[in-house]
Amino acid sequence: MSTVGATSSSNASSLSQEAVRKEPIFREINAEQTDEVVEIESACMGCFQTGVTRLLPTKIPFFREVVLMSFKCDHCGYTNNEMQSASEIQKSGVRIELEVKTVADLNRRVVRSDNSSVSIPEVELEIPVQSQKGEVTTVEGIIERTIAGLSQDQDKRRIDHPTEAATLDAYIERLHKLKEVTTPFRVLLEDISGNSFIENPLAPASDPQLKTAHFTRTKEQNEQLGLYEQNHEEQHLLKPIAEDEWPIENLHGEVLQFPTNCPNCQAPCETNMKLTNIPHFKEVVIMATVCGTCGHKTNEVKSGGGVEPQGVRFKVRITNKEDLTRDVLKSETCSLSIPELDLEVGPHALCGRFTTVEGLLVAMRDQLDGTFFHDSADETTKQQMKRFLDTFEAVTKLEKVITLVLEDPAGNTYVQSLSDDDAEPDDKLTVERYDRSFQDNEELGLNDMKTEGYEQDA
Repeated sequence: MSTVGATSSSNASSLSQEAVRKEPIFREINAEQTDEVVEIESACMGCFQTGVTRLLPTKIPFFREVVLMSFKCDHCGYTNNEMQSASEIQKSGVRIELEVKTVADLNRRVVRSDNSSVSIPEVELEIPVQSQKGEVTTVEGIIERTIAGLSQDQDKRRIDHPTEAATLDAYIERLHKLKEVTTPFRVLLEDISGNSFIENPLAPASDPQLKTAHFTRTKEQNEQLGLYEQNHEEQHLLKPIAEDEWPIENLHGEVLQFPTNCPNCQAPCETNMKLTNIPHFKEVVIMATVCGTCGHKTNEVKSGGGVEPQGVRFKVRITNKEDLTRDVLKSETCSLSIPELDLEVGPHALCGRFTTVEGLLVAMRDQLDGTFFHDSADETTKQQMKRFLDTFEAVTKLEKVITLVLEDPAGNTYVQSLSDDDAEPDDKLTVERYDRSFQDNEELGLNDMKTEGYEQDA
C-alpha cells in the first residue's frame, strides 16, 4: 500500500508540475537545446560494458519531427548516432532521384528513415529497406558508410577467401571513385513511409537535378509499416448515422470538435471542423486548430467533393492591393509557383487552406524564412536566402509585379474573381482546364481505381 501511495503521490506531483508549465515536446533544432536531452544507460555493442545513450526530440525545418540518438561508451570508445522519425506515417510514399554532377552535390543533406531504401544504379548498389537505421547524413556519408560496412573483416577475408576479397576490393574502389564525381551518377531514395528528404541547395527555387514524386503504397507496404486493413467482419467503432437522423442542413450550421495533437509541439489540443459552401465552387470542410501550449494556429481545408474530370490552373496577376484580397481555396493537391522569382512550392509544402492571396504569400514567406538558413547553413546559402526574402518582401509590398500560378491536377482549388459576374474571370485572372497526365493520375491514385465492373472482382 505504501508503494502505491508513493507512486500516486509522485504521479500527482508530476501532473501538478505539468499543469504549471507545459512545454512543447518537439522544438526547432538549435545549438542551445540541452534541457530536453534524455540520458539512458545502455549496453555497448562493442565491449558489452555500460555506456550512455542520449535522446533529443527536435524538429528539422522544412521536414518534420525526429528523435536524434547518440551512444558513447567510455570503456572502448565505441560511438553510434541514429535518427528515428517521430512524426506520423505520411499518406503516401516518396521517391526522390538526385543526379550528382559535382563534388558539391556530395555535401547535400540527406534525412532517411528506417523504412527507406537507397540505390546507385551506376555501381549496382542497393541498400534495402530496414537494413540500416535512420540517420541524418550527406550523400558522401551514405557512400562512406557503405564502404565502411564492406571493408569490415576484409583483412580476415583476404586470408580465408582471397578471390571474394579481391572482388570486394575492386567494388570498394569503384565506390571511392564515386566521390571524385568524374562522371555523373544518380542516387535513388525511396521511402514507403514518406519520411525521407534530400536537400535542395537552390531552395526556394526548383532544382533541375532533384526529382521528387509521391506514390500510393501497396497492401504489402502498408503491412510492412504495421498498417492493416480492418476486417469487415469485426465490429466497427464508428456507427453509420441512420437516414434523416442528422439532416445535412444541421451539419452546415454545426461546428464539430475532436481531440488531436498539435502539429508543432505534439501537445494535446482540439480541432474545430465545419462544413461550408463556397459560392460558384463546391462544399468544403474547414478545420482549425489552436494549441494552448505553444500557441500554434493552423487552418486546413478538405474538399467535400470528388476529383474533377480535369485539372485546373489559375494565373493571378498581382499589381495592387485589391489583388491581394482575393479569396483563395488551395487544396492539398495544389502546387504553387511564381515564375518571376523562379519559385516553386510543391503540393505537400503548404497544406490545404482557405485564405487570401496575401495570406498565401505570407505563409510561403514564413515557411521559407526558417532557422535552417540562419543556423546550420553556410554563408553563401544564408546570403542567397536573404536576397530572396528581400525580393519576396518587395512582392508583398507591391513594389514588384508578379504572377501567382496555382496548379491543381484534382481540380479542387478555387480563386475568387473580381469581375461583376463572379462566375467569370476578370482581366487579371486566367483559368485553364487541362487533361491530367498519367503521372498526375498515378499520384492521385486514379490509375488503379476501378469504377465499373468492380462487383465481379469483389
